[in-house]
Amino acid sequence: MNTWQEGRPGGGGNPYGGNGGGAAERPLPASLNPRGPGAPAPRQPESSRLGGVPPQHAPGGPGRPGSGGPGGPGRPGGPGGPGGARPAGARRWPRRRIVKWTVFGVLIAVMVTSVSTWFWADSKLNHENVLADYPGRPAAGKGTNWLIVGSDSRDGLSESQMDTMHTGHDVEGKRSDSMMILHVGDHGNTLMSIPRDSWVPIPEFKTSSGKTVKATTSKINSAFANGNGRLLVQTVELNTGIRIDHYAEIGFAGFAGIVDSIGGVEMHIDQDIKDRDSGLDLKAGDQTLNGVQALAFVRQRHQMADQDLGRMRNQQKFLGALAHQAASPGTVLDPFTFYPLVDSALGTLIVDDDCGLTDLGSLFLAMKDVNGGDGKTLTVPIGNADYHTKTGESAVQWDAAKSKQVFDAFKNDTTVPDVK
Repeated sequence: MNTWQEGRPGGGGNPYGGNGGGAAERPLPASLNPRGPGAPAPRQPESSRLGGVPPQHAPGGPGRPGSGGPGGPGRPGGPGGPGGARPAGARRWPRRRIVKWTVFGVLIAVMVTSVSTWFWADSKLNHENVLADYPGRPAAGKGTNWLIVGSDSRDGLSESQMDTMHTGHDVEGKRSDSMMILHVGDHGNTLMSIPRDSWVPIPEFKTSSGKTVKATTSKINSAFANGNGRLLVQTVELNTGIRIDHYAEIGFAGFAGIVDSIGGVEMHIDQDIKDRDSGLDLKAGDQTLNGVQALAFVRQRHQMADQDLGRMRNQQKFLGALAHQAASPGTVLDPFTFYPLVDSALGTLIVDDDCGLTDLGSLFLAMKDVNGGDGKTLTVPIGNADYHTKTGESAVQWDAAKSKQVFDAFKNDTTVPDVK
C-alpha cells in the first residue's frame, strides 16, 4: 500500500518520515506515486528528503518539548530551536574569558614588537671607545655631561647629494662643525657651545699608526681633525675640568636624514637669509626646513655680525627645535615616522661604548627641556673673539675667570651663573 508519513507530536517534526519516530502511515495519492497505484512509495535518501541539509539542521514540524527527534524548532533551548543547545561534546566559552584571552594576546604581541624594536634599534648604534681613561682625567662630577659633536663627515653621501648640500667633494677625513656640552642635572639642563676656533692646549696623543704627536696649543677643532673623538674628549676635559660621561657625534648625512624623517623642522627665521656658500635662501618668518635647508642653516655664518658665535646660537636654537619635535608623541607613536627617524638617527650616530638607547632618550628629553624654556643655553665666556696667535692665526680666547665659574657649576651640578 502506498503510504506517506505525517509527523505527529513527538515525531521529530519530519513531514517526510525518517527518523521522526512514531510517524503514522497514510496512503500516498496515486498522482504522487511514480510507481503507479498500489506500488510502495520510493524512499528517498535522508539528505535528499531534507533538501540536502543534514537531518539535525533541517527545518521540520513543531516538536514537543523534550522530543529527541532532530530538526524541529521546539521552544528556545530545545534542539534546533533559537539559541538551542550546541552539538554534543562542544563547549561554549564565557564572553569574559574570550575578552581576557584577547587582551592577553594583544599584550603579548605588543611586548614582542617592543622587544624586537629595541634590539633592532640598539643594533643600529655605532660605538667607539672615545672615553678611555688616562692619567690626570677629571673625577666624575654630579649630574651627567654630554659632549655633542657635529662633524663635516661626508660618509653616506653621494656626489649628487654633496652638490645639493654644497659640501664639496675633495674633503678627506672629518672636522668638527660644532661642539656643545649638555649638562643634565638637578638644577636644570644647560647647553653650552664651544667655539671651534678656541685657542687651547691639546695633549699629546698617538695616531692610529702608533706615531706620537707631542702636546701643543692650537684651535680646539684640530684635536678632532687629528685624533677624532677620543682626543677631542681629552682636550675638552683638560681645558674645562669637566668629566665627559657620554659622547654623541653625527655627520652631514645623518643630520639631514633625521630632519627629513620627521617631515622637516619648524623654525622662526628672524631675517632673510641668502648665503652663497651654503646655498641657503630663506625668507623671514615661520618656516619648515627640510634636511638640506637645515644643514645649511646650522652651517652658514657669513650673514651673522659675529660670524661663528652667531652660528652657534643658530645651532642651539635649531637642535632644541629638532629635539622638541623628534620627542613629541606625534613622532614617537607614529610608526611611519618613528622607524625612519630611528633608522636615520642611529644608523649614522657615533656614541661612546657605554651609551645605550635609554641614555639617548634622556639626551633628547633634556634637549627638549632646554628648548621649552626649562633650561639654559650659553657659550663659553669669551675674553677675545679675535685673538691673534704667534703664527698669525685669528682664534678665540676664553675669559679664564668667568669660564671657571661656569665649569665649576657643571662639575658640582649647581646653578649656572649668568655671565657675559
